[in-house]
Amino acid sequence: MRIGGFNQIAQIYSNSTIKQTESKKRPGFSDALEISGAGKDYQMVKQALSSVPDVREDVVADIKSQIADGSYNVPNSVLADKLLAGTNAL
Repeated sequence: MRIGGFNQIAQIYSNSTIKQTESKKRPGFSDALEISGAGKDYQMVKQALSSVPDVREDVVADIKSQIADGSYNVPNSVLADKLLAGTNAL
């Protein structure tokens, strides 16, 4: 067994260095987002509807006053149609 051969091999591996690679950028590629005209219209309508209250207070106040004085009346046929349709809204 030759010990001198080991020293030569060790010198070869110790002299090697790791070279840094250069990073290359991709030219001309970027992400973009475009909103369609329908999407813009939807956003505008959504903003307009957010300012409208969900409950129409004038209608609710009128029905409450009719219930309080006993004059609120729902015809039986309308009530039956709503029950058969599966909704509780009158």
